[in-house]
Amino acid sequence: MAEALPRRDRCIGLVLTGGGARAAYQVGVLRGIERLRGECRIGGAASPFKVLTGTSAGAINAAALASEADDYPRALRRLHRIWHDFQASDVYRADAFGVVRSGARWLTMFTIGWALARWRRAKPKSLLDNSPLAELLAERVALERIPGLVASGVLRAFAVTASSYTSGTHVTFFDAVPQQSPWARSQRIAVRSRITTTHLLASSAIPFVFPSQCLELDGQRHWFGDGAMRQTAPISPAIHLGADRLLVVGAGRLHEPSIPRRANGDYPSLAQIGGHALSNIFLDALAVDVERAQRINATLALLPAELRAQSSLRPLELLVIAPSQRIDDIAARHIDALPRAVRTMLGAVGVRQRIGSGEGTAGGGVLASYLLFESEFTRELLALGEADVMARADEVRAFFGWPSPLTSA
Repeated sequence: MAEALPRRDRCIGLVLTGGGARAAYQVGVLRGIERLRGECRIGGAASPFKVLTGTSAGAINAAALASEADDYPRALRRLHRIWHDFQASDVYRADAFGVVRSGARWLTMFTIGWALARWRRAKPKSLLDNSPLAELLAERVALERIPGLVASGVLRAFAVTASSYTSGTHVTFFDAVPQQSPWARSQRIAVRSRITTTHLLASSAIPFVFPSQCLELDGQRHWFGDGAMRQTAPISPAIHLGADRLLVVGAGRLHEPSIPRRANGDYPSLAQIGGHALSNIFLDALAVDVERAQRINATLALLPAELRAQSSLRPLELLVIAPSQRIDDIAARHIDALPRAVRTMLGAVGVRQRIGSGEGTAGGGVLASYLLFESEFTRELLALGEADVMARADEVRAFFGWPSPLTSA
């Protein structure tokens, strides 16, 4: 059995971003990394990540891994199995009655809301009812184990982020070693907290799609929504929590190809506009934050050693893995996999199956990609994530300090 190559600091952080059903890609990436670890004959059951942070669906993936950090391979196998066999009904009410009760009434508010507003009970909270997700999390994610894993040293910190509709503040809830202090920046704060299922539901409450959640903050009740909203620095929590080497797994392409999409000139549908807004929430901030970290690294590299020592900034070793294909185009091929009631409702706002390169946006593939919790779609993302890792195997091994398979015997 080989040992990992010595590194200056073994505190590796894992940052998992948001993206609804797109988060299946993250699990594929982690499975690819675990495959490389096996090929290098690196042993050990403990998680290679001492700090885990997540946002939205990434928070759920991070929680599943953190709750079994003492047997990381098993945790990853279980998480992979869930995504491999996913059905939309595991996440939200997908039957006709459930969709009519939430989605149809919600859409009706846009047309005759003035007539319904006088009756409080007629005000739906969201497009979809995600009570099945709450049941899945309570059954499959043992959040109560995390404090003990932190206390035993298996983990240094675990954190999830959410956005307060009540105050407009972006909040990172964390459980960490005792010496870890909270932090505050402009419009974003961190608070020590015992992470619960409600925190995960709050972090993953896609605006308009899933209902907001109530959590206590500073002794007051706050309503929280998806942590990707107003998240200007997605990798910042992991740095604050002690990681100086980060694996960041995105849920969308960070650099679009130079070949332009085919434009049909039609007026954008509500699905196109909604998908564009969600991409702004889930994808853009990560690209900006990664570029910021890379610029800081480049600037520090230009400074003489004595000046670097005087600076509060430190180089950050960063490995970013993001989809090599457009996920919205993949989703556009699988829209028919959605339950009939959900497909009918989304069809009313312009979501329709489109077969062909570059048509994911026009057919509402972007919006659908966040809701396609169906194995036909998630399995393709799992495979893509694993393939993207294998295509960068040398880079991944170097990041973790693993020897190549030829030298690991």
